[in-house]
Amino acid sequence: MLLIGAAHAADRIDINTADASTLQQGLTNVGPHKADAIVAYRRQHGPFLRVEDLARVKGIGTATVERNRRRMTVGTMKAPAAEPPRRVVPASVPRR
Repeated sequence: MLLIGAAHAADRIDINTADASTLQQGLTNVGPHKADAIVAYRRQHGPFLRVEDLARVKGIGTATVERNRRRMTVGTMKAPAAEPPRRVVPASVPRR
């Protein structure tokens, strides 16, 4: 049963990386105009953090988000890599 869930998750459309054609073909009530609007919004505002954020796109309402919720994902958001701490080098003391 666990494998079925993993396979289902793999079939989801990542709304942060999918092109307009994939969005149009894979999501209900998303035609070419809405798919282009999703891609344009993503380019202008950056990646979606949650599936619900898709409703911010003009022409996409909460009903469309809910209808497609199980078909979408925002992928795995990676935290920025932390820089290693910088080593503080003590200032040299002038000799007398």
